[in-house]
Amino acid sequence: MAILTVQQNQFYYDNKPIRLLSGAIHYFRIVPEYWEDRLLKLKACGFNTVETYIPWNFHETSPGTFHFEGMADVERFITIAGELGLHVIVRPSPYICAEWEFGGLPAWLLADRDIQLRCMNRPYLNKVDHYYDELMPRLKSLLSTQGGPIIAMQIENEYGSYGNDTAYLQYLEQAMINRGIDVLLFTSDGPEHHMLQGGMVPQVLETANFGSRAEEAFQMLQRYQPQGPLMCMEYWNGWFDHWGEEHHVRDGNEVAEVFEDMLALGASVNFYMFHGGTNFGFTSGANGLERDHYEPTITSYDYNAPLNEAGDPTEKYFAIREIISKYAELPALEVPPPSPKMAYGAITAVERALLFNQMEKLTKPVQSVTPEPMERYGQNDGFIVYETFITGPREERELIIQDCHDRALVFLNDDFKGVVERWDSSKKVSFDIPEGGARLRVLIENMGRINYGPYLADRKGVTEGIRHGNQYLYGWTVWTLPLQDLSPLRFTDIDAEAISGPAFYRAELELATAPADTFLKLEGWSKGVVFINGFNLGRYWKVGPQQTLYVPAPLLQEGRNEIIVFDVDGTDSHTLQFVDQPELG
Repeated sequence: MAILTVQQNQFYYDNKPIRLLSGAIHYFRIVPEYWEDRLLKLKACGFNTVETYIPWNFHETSPGTFHFEGMADVERFITIAGELGLHVIVRPSPYICAEWEFGGLPAWLLADRDIQLRCMNRPYLNKVDHYYDELMPRLKSLLSTQGGPIIAMQIENEYGSYGNDTAYLQYLEQAMINRGIDVLLFTSDGPEHHMLQGGMVPQVLETANFGSRAEEAFQMLQRYQPQGPLMCMEYWNGWFDHWGEEHHVRDGNEVAEVFEDMLALGASVNFYMFHGGTNFGFTSGANGLERDHYEPTITSYDYNAPLNEAGDPTEKYFAIREIISKYAELPALEVPPPSPKMAYGAITAVERALLFNQMEKLTKPVQSVTPEPMERYGQNDGFIVYETFITGPREERELIIQDCHDRALVFLNDDFKGVVERWDSSKKVSFDIPEGGARLRVLIENMGRINYGPYLADRKGVTEGIRHGNQYLYGWTVWTLPLQDLSPLRFTDIDAEAISGPAFYRAELELATAPADTFLKLEGWSKGVVFINGFNLGRYWKVGPQQTLYVPAPLLQEGRNEIIVFDVDGTDSHTLQFVDQPELG
Protein backbone atom coordinates (compact mmCIF):
# COMPACT_ATOMS: atom_id res chain seq x y z
CA MET A 1 0.00 0.00 0.00
CA ALA A 2 1.35 3.44 -0.99
CA ILE A 3 -0.27 6.81 -0.40
CA LEU A 4 0.17 10.25 -1.94
CA THR A 5 0.33 12.77 0.89
CA VAL A 6 0.99 16.45 1.38
CA GLN A 7 3.70 17.43 3.83
CA GLN A 8 4.13 21.19 4.07
CA ASN A 9 4.97 22.29 0.47
CA GLN A 10 5.79 18.90 -0.98
CA PHE A 11 4.02 15.84 -2.34
CA TYR A 12 5.17 12.53 -0.88
CA TYR A 13 4.43 9.11 -2.29
CA ASP A 14 5.28 6.06 -0.23
CA ASN A 15 7.01 8.50 2.18
CA LYS A 16 9.35 9.76 -0.56
CA PRO A 17 9.24 13.20 -2.21
CA ILE A 18 7.63 13.16 -5.65
CA ARG A 19 6.98 15.68 -8.37
CA LEU A 20 3.87 14.77 -10.38
CA LEU A 21 4.52 15.06 -14.12
CA SER A 22 1.14 14.24 -15.55
CA GLY A 23 -0.70 14.34 -18.84
CA ALA A 24 -4.43 14.25 -19.54
CA ILE A 25 -5.66 11.37 -21.72
CA HIS A 26 -9.40 10.75 -21.92
CA TYR A 27 -10.27 7.09 -22.43
CA PHE A 28 -13.71 8.15 -23.71
CA ARG A 29 -12.18 10.00 -26.67
CA ILE A 30 -10.00 7.09 -27.84
CA VAL A 31 -10.91 3.63 -29.13
CA PRO A 32 -9.83 1.05 -26.51
CA GLU A 33 -7.43 -0.68 -28.89
CA TYR A 34 -5.24 2.46 -28.73
CA TRP A 35 -5.27 3.10 -24.97
CA GLU A 36 -1.98 1.31 -24.33
CA ASP A 37 -0.25 3.05 -27.25
CA ARG A 38 -1.20 6.53 -25.97
CA LEU A 39 -0.18 5.67 -22.40
CA LEU A 40 3.16 4.28 -23.56
CA LYS A 41 3.86 7.50 -25.45
CA LEU A 42 3.05 9.46 -22.29
CA LYS A 43 5.54 7.41 -20.31
CA ALA A 44 8.18 7.59 -23.06
CA CYS A 45 7.93 11.39 -22.91
CA GLY A 46 9.05 11.27 -19.28
CA PHE A 47 5.71 11.58 -17.47
CA ASN A 48 4.99 9.53 -14.35
CA THR A 49 1.22 10.12 -14.12
CA VAL A 50 -1.88 10.12 -16.32
CA GLU A 51 -5.00 12.12 -15.53
CA THR A 52 -8.50 11.45 -16.82
CA TYR A 53 -12.00 12.77 -16.31
CA ILE A 54 -14.96 10.43 -15.94
CA PRO A 55 -18.07 11.80 -17.74
CA TRP A 56 -21.29 10.83 -15.96
CA ASN A 57 -23.35 10.95 -19.17
CA PHE A 58 -21.02 8.45 -20.86
CA HIS A 59 -21.78 5.86 -18.19
CA GLU A 60 -25.40 6.46 -17.16
CA THR A 61 -27.09 7.00 -20.49
CA SER A 62 -30.59 6.87 -18.98
CA PRO A 63 -31.60 6.86 -15.31
CA GLY A 64 -30.38 3.61 -13.75
CA THR A 65 -28.90 2.25 -17.01
CA PHE A 66 -25.13 2.01 -16.64
CA HIS A 67 -22.53 1.38 -19.31
CA PHE A 68 -18.94 0.41 -18.48
CA GLU A 69 -17.98 -1.66 -21.52
CA GLY A 70 -15.89 -0.93 -24.62
CA MET A 71 -14.87 2.72 -24.74
CA ALA A 72 -16.57 3.17 -21.35
CA ASP A 73 -14.41 0.56 -19.58
CA VAL A 74 -12.63 3.06 -17.34
CA GLU A 75 -11.44 0.30 -15.02
CA ARG A 76 -9.50 -1.33 -17.83
CA PHE A 77 -7.96 2.00 -18.87
CA ILE A 78 -6.77 2.65 -15.30
CA THR A 79 -5.49 -0.92 -15.00
CA ILE A 80 -3.43 -0.60 -18.19
CA ALA A 81 -1.91 2.64 -16.89
CA GLY A 82 -0.96 0.91 -13.65
CA GLU A 83 0.57 -2.03 -15.50
CA LEU A 84 2.77 0.43 -17.39
CA GLY A 85 3.99 1.92 -14.10
CA LEU A 86 1.99 5.13 -14.30
CA HIS A 87 0.19 6.80 -11.42
CA VAL A 88 -3.40 7.84 -12.13
CA ILE A 89 -5.29 10.99 -11.16
CA VAL A 90 -9.06 10.63 -11.55
CA ARG A 91 -11.44 13.57 -11.91
CA PRO A 92 -14.90 12.00 -11.70
CA SER A 93 -18.26 13.55 -12.38
CA PRO A 94 -20.81 14.93 -11.59
CA TYR A 95 -19.39 17.78 -13.71
CA ILE A 96 -16.21 17.80 -15.80
CA CYS A 97 -16.54 20.58 -18.44
CA ALA A 98 -13.91 19.20 -20.87
CA GLU A 99 -15.68 20.70 -23.93
CA TRP A 100 -17.82 17.57 -23.56
CA GLU A 101 -21.59 17.45 -24.10
CA PHE A 102 -23.28 19.16 -21.09
CA GLY A 103 -19.96 19.08 -19.21
CA GLY A 104 -20.51 15.39 -18.50
CA LEU A 105 -23.89 15.85 -16.85
CA PRO A 106 -26.62 13.52 -18.19
CA ALA A 107 -29.14 15.26 -20.43
CA TRP A 108 -32.00 13.42 -18.74
CA LEU A 109 -31.48 15.61 -15.66
CA LEU A 110 -33.07 18.42 -17.68
CA ALA A 111 -36.36 16.56 -18.00
CA ASP A 112 -37.04 17.17 -14.29
CA ARG A 113 -37.91 20.83 -13.66
CA ASP A 114 -37.27 20.36 -9.91
CA ILE A 115 -33.57 19.62 -10.45
CA GLN A 116 -31.15 22.48 -9.92
CA LEU A 117 -27.65 21.66 -11.12
CA ARG A 118 -24.44 21.71 -9.11
CA CYS A 119 -25.78 22.78 -5.72
CA MET A 120 -27.40 21.47 -2.52
CA ASN A 121 -30.57 20.54 -4.34
CA ARG A 122 -31.94 17.25 -3.03
CA PRO A 123 -33.43 15.92 -6.32
CA TYR A 124 -30.05 16.54 -7.99
CA LEU A 125 -28.05 15.03 -5.13
CA ASN A 126 -30.25 11.93 -5.17
CA LYS A 127 -29.19 11.33 -8.78
CA VAL A 128 -25.53 11.96 -7.91
CA ASP A 129 -25.72 9.52 -4.99
CA HIS A 130 -27.24 6.83 -7.18
CA TYR A 131 -24.45 7.31 -9.72
CA TYR A 132 -21.74 7.30 -7.04
CA ASP A 133 -23.18 4.05 -5.67
CA GLU A 134 -22.29 2.50 -9.02
CA LEU A 135 -19.05 4.36 -9.85
CA MET A 136 -17.12 4.56 -6.59
CA PRO A 137 -17.04 0.79 -5.86
CA ARG A 138 -15.53 0.31 -9.32
CA LEU A 139 -12.74 2.76 -8.46
CA LYS A 140 -12.16 1.62 -4.87
CA SER A 141 -10.19 -1.52 -5.78
CA LEU A 142 -7.96 0.60 -8.06
CA LEU A 143 -6.91 3.06 -5.33
CA SER A 144 -3.27 3.11 -4.29
CA THR A 145 -4.43 2.27 -0.76
CA GLN A 146 -5.65 -1.03 -2.25
CA GLY A 147 -2.50 -1.60 -4.31
CA GLY A 148 -3.85 0.12 -7.43
CA PRO A 149 -2.56 3.10 -9.45
CA ILE A 150 -5.07 5.84 -8.42
CA ILE A 151 -3.23 8.29 -6.17
CA ALA A 152 -5.65 11.25 -6.10
CA MET A 153 -9.23 12.19 -6.99
CA GLN A 154 -10.93 15.50 -7.60
CA ILE A 155 -14.03 16.91 -5.94
CA GLU A 156 -16.26 18.40 -8.69
CA ASN A 157 -14.44 20.58 -11.26
CA GLU A 158 -13.60 24.29 -11.47
CA TYR A 159 -16.59 24.94 -9.25
CA GLY A 160 -15.56 28.52 -8.46
CA SER A 161 -16.23 29.39 -12.11
CA TYR A 162 -19.86 28.45 -11.54
CA GLY A 163 -20.98 28.86 -7.94
CA ASN A 164 -20.07 29.29 -4.28
CA ASP A 165 -22.05 26.51 -2.56
CA THR A 166 -19.32 25.18 -0.27
CA ALA A 167 -21.81 22.89 1.43
CA TYR A 168 -22.38 21.18 -1.93
CA LEU A 169 -18.65 20.56 -2.40
CA GLN A 170 -18.38 19.21 1.14
CA TYR A 171 -21.32 16.92 0.45
CA LEU A 172 -19.49 15.47 -2.57
CA GLU A 173 -16.30 15.12 -0.51
CA GLN A 174 -18.14 13.15 2.14
CA ALA A 175 -20.02 11.14 -0.47
CA MET A 176 -16.70 9.93 -1.86
CA ILE A 177 -15.23 9.19 1.58
CA ASN A 178 -18.36 7.30 2.65
CA ARG A 179 -17.93 5.02 -0.37
CA GLY A 180 -14.37 4.10 0.52
CA ILE A 181 -12.35 6.71 -1.37
CA ASP A 182 -9.35 7.20 0.92
CA VAL A 183 -6.73 8.70 -1.43
CA LEU A 184 -5.79 12.39 -1.58
CA LEU A 185 -8.74 14.58 -2.58
CA PHE A 186 -8.30 17.95 -4.27
CA THR A 187 -10.07 20.77 -6.09
CA SER A 188 -8.94 22.83 -9.09
CA ASP A 189 -9.85 26.36 -10.16
CA GLY A 190 -8.61 29.27 -12.20
CA PRO A 191 -6.24 31.67 -10.37
CA GLU A 192 -8.82 34.42 -9.82
CA HIS A 193 -10.31 35.70 -6.58
CA HIS A 194 -13.91 34.63 -7.13
CA MET A 195 -12.89 31.25 -8.55
CA LEU A 196 -10.68 30.35 -5.61
CA GLN A 197 -13.15 31.72 -3.07
CA GLY A 198 -16.02 29.74 -4.59
CA GLY A 199 -14.20 26.52 -5.42
CA MET A 200 -12.06 25.72 -2.38
CA VAL A 201 -13.04 23.21 0.31
CA PRO A 202 -11.70 23.52 3.88
CA GLN A 203 -8.79 21.15 4.56
CA VAL A 204 -8.71 20.01 0.90
CA LEU A 205 -5.77 20.69 -1.42
CA GLU A 206 -6.48 23.34 -4.07
CA THR A 207 -4.71 23.30 -7.44
CA ALA A 208 -4.71 25.89 -10.24
CA ASN A 209 -5.62 25.79 -13.94
CA PHE A 210 -3.92 28.14 -16.41
CA GLY A 211 -1.89 28.33 -19.60
CA SER A 212 0.64 31.09 -19.02
CA ARG A 213 2.16 33.48 -16.43
CA ALA A 214 2.93 30.62 -14.08
CA GLU A 215 4.56 32.65 -11.30
CA GLU A 216 1.64 35.08 -11.19
CA ALA A 217 -0.89 32.23 -11.10
CA PHE A 218 0.90 30.41 -8.30
CA GLN A 219 1.19 33.61 -6.29
CA MET A 220 -2.58 33.96 -6.43
CA LEU A 221 -2.97 30.33 -5.37
CA GLN A 222 -0.61 30.87 -2.43
CA ARG A 223 -2.60 33.90 -1.35
CA TYR A 224 -5.48 31.55 -0.60
CA GLN A 225 -3.40 28.46 0.23
CA PRO A 226 -0.16 29.67 1.86
CA GLN A 227 1.07 26.15 2.57
CA GLY A 228 0.93 23.21 0.22
CA PRO A 229 2.60 21.94 -2.94
CA LEU A 230 2.18 24.00 -6.08
CA MET A 231 0.35 22.16 -8.82
CA CYS A 232 -1.06 23.26 -12.15
CA MET A 233 -3.84 20.72 -12.61
CA GLU A 234 -4.58 21.99 -16.12
CA TYR A 235 -1.70 23.41 -18.11
CA TRP A 236 -3.48 24.58 -21.25
CA ASN A 237 -0.76 23.89 -23.80
CA GLY A 238 -3.18 23.98 -26.74
CA TRP A 239 -6.85 24.82 -27.25
CA PHE A 240 -10.09 23.54 -28.76
CA ASP A 241 -11.96 24.75 -31.84
CA HIS A 242 -15.51 25.89 -32.54
CA TRP A 243 -17.31 25.48 -35.86
CA GLY A 244 -16.76 28.48 -38.11
CA GLU A 245 -13.60 29.61 -36.34
CA GLU A 246 -9.90 29.19 -37.07
CA HIS A 247 -7.94 26.17 -35.89
CA HIS A 248 -5.97 26.98 -32.75
CA VAL A 249 -2.22 26.40 -32.76
CA ARG A 250 0.22 27.21 -29.97
CA ASP A 251 3.97 27.31 -30.50
CA GLY A 252 5.74 24.30 -28.97
CA ASN A 253 8.76 26.28 -27.82
CA GLU A 254 6.53 28.70 -25.93
CA VAL A 255 4.74 25.76 -24.31
CA ALA A 256 8.08 24.29 -23.27
CA GLU A 257 9.23 27.62 -21.79
CA VAL A 258 6.14 28.02 -19.61
CA PHE A 259 6.47 24.37 -18.55
CA GLU A 260 10.08 24.96 -17.50
CA ASP A 261 9.01 28.07 -15.56
CA MET A 262 6.71 25.85 -13.49
CA LEU A 263 9.36 23.19 -12.95
CA ALA A 264 11.86 25.85 -11.84
CA LEU A 265 9.33 26.94 -9.22
CA GLY A 266 9.22 23.38 -7.89
CA ALA A 267 5.68 22.79 -9.13
CA SER A 268 3.94 19.65 -10.29
CA VAL A 269 2.14 19.86 -13.64
CA ASN A 270 -0.69 18.13 -15.47
CA PHE A 271 -0.77 18.83 -19.22
CA TYR A 272 -4.29 19.52 -20.46
CA MET A 273 -4.31 17.94 -22.95
CA PHE A 274 -1.41 15.55 -23.53
CA HIS A 275 -3.54 13.72 -26.10
CA GLY A 276 -6.95 15.09 -26.98
CA GLY A 277 -8.56 12.44 -29.15
CA THR A 278 -11.97 12.77 -30.80
CA ASN A 279 -15.50 13.85 -29.85
CA PHE A 280 -17.06 10.84 -31.52
CA GLY A 281 -20.80 10.77 -32.10
CA PHE A 282 -22.77 13.55 -30.44
CA THR A 283 -20.35 14.07 -27.54
CA SER A 284 -18.92 17.52 -28.32
CA GLY A 285 -20.16 20.37 -26.16
CA ALA A 286 -20.51 24.10 -26.70
CA ASN A 287 -19.69 27.42 -25.10
CA GLY A 288 -22.15 30.16 -24.22
CA LEU A 289 -21.28 32.70 -21.53
CA GLU A 290 -24.16 35.01 -22.47
CA ARG A 291 -27.79 34.11 -23.07
CA ASP A 292 -27.70 34.73 -26.83
CA HIS A 293 -24.15 33.45 -27.26
CA TYR A 294 -23.61 29.90 -28.54
CA GLU A 295 -20.44 28.34 -29.97
CA PRO A 296 -20.54 24.59 -30.73
CA THR A 297 -17.31 22.61 -30.54
CA ILE A 298 -16.03 20.59 -33.50
CA THR A 299 -15.65 16.81 -33.67
CA SER A 300 -11.86 16.78 -33.51
CA TYR A 301 -10.37 17.27 -30.06
CA ASP A 302 -6.84 17.41 -31.42
CA TYR A 303 -6.30 20.39 -29.10
CA ASN A 304 -2.92 21.02 -30.75
CA ALA A 305 -1.63 18.68 -28.04
CA PRO A 306 1.78 16.94 -27.84
CA LEU A 307 0.15 13.84 -29.34
CA ASN A 308 -2.11 14.76 -32.24
CA GLU A 309 -5.62 13.41 -32.77
CA ALA A 310 -4.27 10.22 -34.33
CA GLY A 311 -1.88 9.74 -31.41
CA ASP A 312 1.32 10.70 -33.22
CA PRO A 313 4.10 12.66 -31.46
CA THR A 314 4.48 16.26 -32.62
CA GLU A 315 7.30 18.78 -32.37
CA LYS A 316 5.65 19.94 -29.14
CA TYR A 317 6.02 16.41 -27.76
CA PHE A 318 9.78 16.42 -28.26
CA ALA A 319 10.20 19.99 -26.96
CA ILE A 320 8.44 18.95 -23.73
CA ARG A 321 10.48 15.76 -23.50
CA GLU A 322 13.67 17.82 -23.71
CA ILE A 323 12.56 19.99 -20.78
CA ILE A 324 11.64 16.95 -18.68
CA SER A 325 15.09 15.46 -19.31
CA LYS A 326 16.61 18.44 -17.46
CA TYR A 327 14.63 17.74 -14.29
CA ALA A 328 14.04 13.97 -14.30
CA GLU A 329 15.60 10.84 -15.76
CA LEU A 330 13.81 9.73 -18.90
CA PRO A 331 12.72 6.08 -18.95
CA ALA A 332 14.66 3.53 -20.96
CA LEU A 333 11.82 3.41 -23.41
CA GLU A 334 11.77 4.31 -27.08
CA VAL A 335 8.97 6.54 -28.29
CA PRO A 336 6.48 4.27 -30.12
CA PRO A 337 6.23 5.09 -33.83
CA PRO A 338 3.22 6.79 -35.42
CA SER A 339 0.42 4.46 -36.44
CA PRO A 340 0.26 3.52 -40.14
CA LYS A 341 -1.96 5.78 -42.27
CA MET A 342 -3.62 4.93 -45.56
CA ALA A 343 -5.23 6.99 -48.32
CA TYR A 344 -7.89 4.58 -49.56
CA GLY A 345 -9.05 6.99 -52.24
CA ALA A 346 -12.54 7.92 -53.34
CA ILE A 347 -15.72 5.90 -53.11
CA THR A 348 -19.21 6.87 -54.25
CA ALA A 349 -22.49 6.71 -52.40
CA VAL A 350 -24.87 4.80 -54.68
CA GLU A 351 -27.95 4.59 -52.45
CA ARG A 352 -30.09 7.15 -50.67
CA ALA A 353 -32.95 7.26 -48.16
CA LEU A 354 -34.89 10.51 -47.71
CA LEU A 355 -35.42 11.36 -44.05
CA PHE A 356 -39.10 12.26 -44.27
CA ASN A 357 -39.83 8.93 -45.99
CA GLN A 358 -37.99 6.98 -43.30
CA MET A 359 -39.07 8.51 -39.99
CA GLU A 360 -41.63 5.79 -39.22
CA LYS A 361 -38.85 3.21 -39.60
CA LEU A 362 -36.53 5.06 -37.21
CA THR A 363 -38.88 6.14 -34.43
CA LYS A 364 -42.43 6.19 -33.12
CA PRO A 365 -44.25 9.53 -33.29
CA VAL A 366 -45.43 11.25 -30.11
CA GLN A 367 -48.51 13.45 -29.99
CA SER A 368 -47.86 16.68 -28.11
CA VAL A 369 -50.04 19.73 -27.50
CA THR A 370 -46.99 21.99 -27.54
CA PRO A 371 -43.51 21.34 -28.96
CA GLU A 372 -41.42 20.35 -25.90
CA PRO A 373 -37.62 20.14 -25.56
CA MET A 374 -36.20 16.78 -26.61
CA GLU A 375 -35.35 15.86 -22.99
CA ARG A 376 -39.10 15.78 -22.18
CA TYR A 377 -39.47 13.02 -24.78
CA GLY A 378 -36.64 10.98 -23.25
CA GLN A 379 -34.12 11.97 -25.95
CA ASN A 380 -30.53 12.96 -25.20
CA ASP A 381 -28.84 13.57 -28.54
CA GLY A 382 -29.29 13.88 -32.27
CA PHE A 383 -32.16 15.45 -34.20
CA ILE A 384 -35.88 16.00 -33.63
CA VAL A 385 -38.73 16.76 -36.04
CA TYR A 386 -41.78 18.78 -35.02
CA GLU A 387 -44.73 18.46 -37.38
CA THR A 388 -48.11 20.23 -37.44
CA PHE A 389 -50.81 21.39 -39.85
CA ILE A 390 -51.54 25.10 -40.31
CA THR A 391 -54.94 26.04 -41.68
CA GLY A 392 -55.13 28.48 -44.53
CA PRO A 393 -55.21 30.82 -46.22
CA ARG A 394 -52.90 33.05 -44.19
CA GLU A 395 -50.77 36.04 -45.05
CA GLU A 396 -47.01 35.86 -44.91
CA ARG A 397 -45.65 35.90 -41.39
CA GLU A 398 -42.33 35.05 -39.76
CA LEU A 399 -42.03 31.63 -38.15
CA ILE A 400 -40.80 32.19 -34.59
CA ILE A 401 -39.11 29.24 -32.87
CA GLN A 402 -39.09 30.27 -29.23
CA ASP A 403 -36.31 29.37 -28.60
CA CYS A 404 -34.42 27.30 -31.18
CA HIS A 405 -31.71 25.06 -29.70
CA ASP A 406 -29.74 24.84 -31.89
CA ARG A 407 -30.25 24.79 -35.67
CA ALA A 408 -33.57 24.35 -37.46
CA LEU A 409 -34.49 23.56 -41.06
CA VAL A 410 -38.04 24.64 -41.93
CA PHE A 411 -40.19 22.82 -44.52
CA LEU A 412 -43.71 23.68 -45.69
CA ASN A 413 -45.34 20.80 -47.57
CA ASP A 414 -41.75 19.46 -47.73
CA ASP A 415 -40.53 22.55 -49.60
CA PHE A 416 -37.47 24.00 -47.89
CA LYS A 417 -38.16 27.51 -46.54
CA GLY A 418 -34.97 28.37 -44.70
CA VAL A 419 -32.71 27.95 -41.68
CA VAL A 420 -33.01 29.30 -38.15
CA GLU A 421 -29.78 29.33 -36.14
CA ARG A 422 -29.55 30.02 -32.45
CA TRP A 423 -26.40 32.12 -32.82
CA ASP A 424 -27.46 34.19 -35.85
CA SER A 425 -30.57 36.33 -35.37
CA SER A 426 -30.28 37.61 -38.94
CA LYS A 427 -31.51 34.28 -40.29
CA LYS A 428 -35.32 34.46 -40.46
CA VAL A 429 -37.95 32.32 -42.15
CA SER A 430 -41.28 33.72 -43.37
CA PHE A 431 -44.06 32.22 -45.49
CA ASP A 432 -47.75 32.47 -46.29
CA ILE A 433 -50.23 29.60 -46.06
CA PRO A 434 -52.25 28.64 -49.15
CA GLU A 435 -55.95 27.93 -49.30
CA GLY A 436 -56.54 24.53 -47.71
CA GLY A 437 -53.59 24.82 -45.32
CA ALA A 438 -50.12 23.28 -45.27
CA ARG A 439 -48.00 20.82 -43.32
CA LEU A 440 -45.14 22.39 -41.36
CA ARG A 441 -42.08 20.36 -40.47
CA VAL A 442 -39.23 21.73 -38.37
CA LEU A 443 -36.06 19.61 -38.17
CA ILE A 444 -33.87 20.73 -35.27
CA GLU A 445 -30.32 19.57 -34.63
CA ASN A 446 -28.83 19.39 -31.15
CA MET A 447 -25.29 20.60 -31.80
CA GLY A 448 -24.03 20.02 -28.26
CA ARG A 449 -25.13 21.27 -24.86
CA ILE A 450 -23.24 24.09 -23.21
CA ASN A 451 -20.44 22.67 -21.07
CA TYR A 452 -19.20 25.73 -19.17
CA GLY A 453 -20.64 28.81 -17.53
CA PRO A 454 -23.98 30.00 -16.14
CA TYR A 455 -26.20 28.62 -18.93
CA LEU A 456 -25.59 24.91 -18.39
CA ALA A 457 -29.31 24.06 -18.34
CA ASP A 458 -29.29 23.95 -22.13
CA ARG A 459 -32.43 22.10 -23.19
CA LYS A 460 -32.57 21.12 -26.84
CA GLY A 461 -35.09 21.40 -29.64
CA VAL A 462 -37.91 23.86 -28.99
CA THR A 463 -37.65 25.26 -25.48
CA GLU A 464 -40.88 27.33 -25.34
CA GLY A 465 -43.07 27.18 -28.44
CA ILE A 466 -43.46 27.87 -32.16
CA ARG A 467 -45.43 30.79 -33.58
CA HIS A 468 -46.53 31.84 -37.05
CA GLY A 469 -46.48 35.57 -36.49
CA ASN A 470 -47.91 36.14 -33.03
CA GLN A 471 -50.06 33.01 -32.96
CA TYR A 472 -48.76 29.98 -31.10
CA LEU A 473 -49.23 26.71 -32.99
CA TYR A 474 -50.65 23.74 -31.09
CA GLY A 475 -51.24 20.10 -31.90
CA TRP A 476 -47.89 18.57 -32.83
CA THR A 477 -46.55 15.23 -33.95
CA VAL A 478 -43.00 14.81 -32.69
CA TRP A 479 -40.37 12.45 -34.12
CA THR A 480 -37.29 11.86 -31.95
CA LEU A 481 -34.20 10.95 -33.98
CA PRO A 482 -31.25 9.99 -31.75
CA LEU A 483 -29.96 7.89 -34.71
CA GLN A 484 -28.69 5.09 -32.47
CA ASP A 485 -29.74 2.35 -34.91
CA LEU A 486 -29.88 2.92 -38.66
CA SER A 487 -30.52 -0.71 -39.61
CA PRO A 488 -34.26 -0.11 -40.31
CA LEU A 489 -33.43 2.34 -43.13
CA ARG A 490 -34.46 1.25 -46.62
CA PHE A 491 -32.22 2.64 -49.35
CA THR A 492 -32.91 3.05 -53.05
CA ASP A 493 -30.58 3.79 -55.94
CA ILE A 494 -29.61 7.43 -56.32
CA ASP A 495 -30.93 9.12 -59.44
CA ALA A 496 -29.16 12.04 -61.07
CA GLU A 497 -31.28 14.66 -59.33
CA ALA A 498 -29.64 16.46 -56.40
CA ILE A 499 -31.69 16.61 -53.23
CA SER A 500 -31.73 19.85 -51.24
CA GLY A 501 -32.90 18.32 -48.00
CA PRO A 502 -32.13 15.81 -45.28
CA ALA A 503 -31.23 12.33 -46.51
CA PHE A 504 -29.10 9.30 -45.68
CA TYR A 505 -26.49 8.20 -48.21
CA ARG A 506 -24.90 4.77 -48.26
CA ALA A 507 -21.51 3.69 -49.64
CA GLU A 508 -19.13 0.78 -49.22
CA LEU A 509 -15.38 0.73 -48.70
CA GLU A 510 -13.71 -2.55 -49.63
CA LEU A 511 -10.36 -3.27 -47.95
CA ALA A 512 -8.16 -6.07 -49.26
CA THR A 513 -5.73 -5.94 -46.33
CA ALA A 514 -5.77 -5.24 -42.61
CA PRO A 515 -7.02 -1.67 -42.05
CA ALA A 516 -4.92 1.33 -41.13
CA ASP A 517 -5.86 4.74 -39.73
CA THR A 518 -7.34 7.09 -42.30
CA PHE A 519 -9.20 10.39 -42.58
CA LEU A 520 -12.54 10.91 -44.29
CA LYS A 521 -12.84 14.06 -46.40
CA LEU A 522 -16.36 15.22 -47.27
CA GLU A 523 -15.71 17.84 -49.93
CA GLY A 524 -18.98 18.91 -51.54
CA TRP A 525 -21.11 17.71 -48.64
CA SER A 526 -22.84 20.30 -46.44
CA LYS A 527 -23.56 19.31 -42.85
CA GLY A 528 -24.36 16.15 -40.95
CA VAL A 529 -22.93 13.05 -39.32
CA VAL A 530 -21.12 9.94 -40.54
CA PHE A 531 -21.52 6.33 -39.45
CA ILE A 532 -18.92 3.66 -40.22
CA ASN A 533 -19.96 0.06 -39.58
CA GLY A 534 -22.63 1.42 -37.26
CA PHE A 535 -20.24 3.60 -35.24
CA ASN A 536 -21.10 7.31 -35.12
CA LEU A 537 -17.90 9.01 -36.21
CA GLY A 538 -19.17 12.50 -35.45
CA ARG A 539 -20.38 15.72 -37.00
CA TYR A 540 -19.02 17.42 -40.13
CA TRP A 541 -19.81 20.87 -41.49
CA LYS A 542 -18.42 22.65 -44.53
CA VAL A 543 -17.93 25.89 -42.55
CA GLY A 544 -14.85 24.26 -40.98
CA PRO A 545 -12.24 24.65 -39.69
CA GLN A 546 -12.20 20.85 -39.65
CA GLN A 547 -12.47 19.31 -43.13
CA THR A 548 -11.68 15.65 -42.33
CA LEU A 549 -12.91 13.14 -39.78
CA TYR A 550 -10.41 10.83 -38.10
CA VAL A 551 -11.14 7.13 -38.70
CA PRO A 552 -9.14 4.87 -36.35
CA ALA A 553 -8.20 1.53 -37.91
CA PRO A 554 -10.14 -0.54 -35.30
CA LEU A 555 -13.40 0.91 -36.65
CA LEU A 556 -12.67 -0.67 -40.03
CA GLN A 557 -12.41 -4.31 -41.07
CA GLU A 558 -10.85 -6.27 -43.86
CA GLY A 559 -13.48 -6.72 -46.54
CA ARG A 560 -16.70 -4.70 -46.75
CA ASN A 561 -17.20 -1.55 -44.66
CA GLU A 562 -20.53 0.28 -44.64
CA ILE A 563 -20.52 4.09 -44.59
CA ILE A 564 -23.76 6.00 -44.00
CA VAL A 565 -23.79 9.79 -44.25
CA PHE A 566 -26.74 11.75 -42.93
CA ASP A 567 -26.57 15.11 -44.70
CA VAL A 568 -29.16 17.62 -43.55
CA ASP A 569 -28.69 20.56 -45.92
CA GLY A 570 -28.39 18.66 -49.19
CA THR A 571 -25.27 17.77 -51.13
CA ASP A 572 -23.95 18.27 -54.64
CA SER A 573 -21.48 15.41 -54.14
CA HIS A 574 -21.84 11.69 -53.65
CA THR A 575 -18.08 11.15 -53.32
CA LEU A 576 -16.31 10.25 -50.10
CA GLN A 577 -12.55 10.48 -50.08
CA PHE A 578 -10.24 8.69 -47.64
CA VAL A 579 -6.90 10.49 -47.26
CA ASP A 580 -3.83 9.87 -45.11
CA GLN A 581 -3.47 13.37 -43.61
CA PRO A 582 -5.91 15.40 -41.51
CA GLU A 583 -7.20 18.83 -42.51
CA LEU A 584 -8.07 20.69 -39.31
CA GLY A 585 -7.93 24.21 -40.72
